[in-house]
Amino acid sequence: MTSTILVLNGPNLNLLGEREPHIYGRETLAQIQARVEARAKDLGLAADFRQSNDESELINWIQVARGTADGIVLNAAAFTHSSVAIADAVEAVSLPMIEVHLSNIFRREAFRHHSHLSRVAVGVIAGLGGDGYVLAIEAMASLLAKKD
Repeated sequence: MTSTILVLNGPNLNLLGEREPHIYGRETLAQIQARVEARAKDLGLAADFRQSNDESELINWIQVARGTADGIVLNAAAFTHSSVAIADAVEAVSLPMIEVHLSNIFRREAFRHHSHLSRVAVGVIAGLGGDGYVLAIEAMASLLAKKD
């Protein structure tokens, strides 16, 4: 049976490629999705890739993942720094989660240096643009293989 990785993207990531390309690059979310899905397929995984600007929708998807996914790759964007509720949802579902950031949050404004999600993540990838998502899929494949 194929393992499924839920890949969640938070607010404003639908604007990638247009929004502050000097920070986030020119790659669109659709282009990142295509790379993630291709790499997941190469690794024998399925990627369920989603984006929402709505915190409650992200929480609902995380909760549903308990019965539909084997791991989560999460770029919560600005919710990283403000949402205890998303962190609590990840903790509640007991699935491995890898936190991803396109930019290096530690080279940015001080408020971005704190993540509510890192305490419930098995790992954090930051500053590598869209490549961070691909690396997260590879790391999740390794984590899931060790569980078997």
